[in-house]
Amino acid sequence: MNQLDSNPESRMWAMLAHLSALSGFIIPFGSILGPLIIWLIKRDEMSFVNDQAKEALNFNISMTIYMLVSLVLVFVVIGIPLMIVLGIAWLVLAILAAVKANEGVAYRYPLTLRLVN
Repeated sequence: MNQLDSNPESRMWAMLAHLSALSGFIIPFGSILGPLIIWLIKRDEMSFVNDQAKEALNFNISMTIYMLVSLVLVFVVIGIPLMIVLGIAWLVLAILAAVKANEGVAYRYPLTLRLVN
């Protein structure tokens, strides 16, 4: 179910919810904090932003869990390649989601745990 949004302001905020996850490169747990802050501020004002910020938040919580599991698997050697693949997938999917949100299309990340409803 891809909802469409034609409001430029809500599309911009939805895009920022996805891109704010990139703050994780600078701030510890910034990949979770960025979408969380946007969701908490804009969830009651714009339904499209509410949906996309929750999606970004769920994806980044999921990726954090997957990375922690990969960190444990480093001791079994498979963790390092898995962390590299997860890192590349995280970056590519976050940018793809931001582009789709800017187009007004509700993006759904693959392999995401729906923890925040």
